[in-house]
Amino acid sequence: MIRAYDNQYLDDAMKCLGEAMEYAANCCRINMDHFLDLFIGTGFAEQFAFGVPKIISGISGTELVMDVLTKAGVESVFPAAQTDYNYSPEYWCGWILAYYQWYTGRSFKEIKKYITMREIAKLYPTLHEADEKKFVDTVNRMIRRKNPPTRLQIQRRISGYSQRELSEKVSVNLRTLQQYEIRAKDINKAAGSTLFALSKALGCRVEDLLEHDNGEIEENEE
Repeated sequence: MIRAYDNQYLDDAMKCLGEAMEYAANCCRINMDHFLDLFIGTGFAEQFAFGVPKIISGISGTELVMDVLTKAGVESVFPAAQTDYNYSPEYWCGWILAYYQWYTGRSFKEIKKYITMREIAKLYPTLHEADEKKFVDTVNRMIRRKNPPTRLQIQRRISGYSQRELSEKVSVNLRTLQQYEIRAKDINKAAGSTLFALSKALGCRVEDLLEHDNGEIEENEE
């Protein structure tokens, strides 16, 4: 899978978002889901997901919270930054969310549609000492139980193609194809030439690839 930024920056990104959630929740007394809304709404989440160096490793989590709240117009007297986070539940929630976003390539906005920070916090007792991929698997199973796969994914699997094989066959960027399959991009808005190439390769009609309910999602595939 093609990821937005190299894993050499992943540790910094995870620590930054972990510290941000800890500082927002326990110092600023801001509900984690509300902070995530502000993080997304101010555009910082998109920059974070794309791996903008200044955001993921150039500032601390505390500074990130301050920047988010300032841009959102939230009046606040910022408490002093903590120096020891002790891997609290709130820290873990931000830390593992950063990993999940990086690993799956889903936007924070997309992730938020299917799992809340409150639900992530409920996973802390059983998963905070487990390997990070255990969290990824758990959340993906939760998502699959709620939502069926996309039509594109169904047709691709019927035809026996991997994502990479199909992307090469129809000359569609692999990441774009993956985003269509998890509904991070709306396949209904894809170029006609792209839809035609996909339908031809998969031996189906264009109509068989279009989504009628974009509230669904399926896990990314390697």
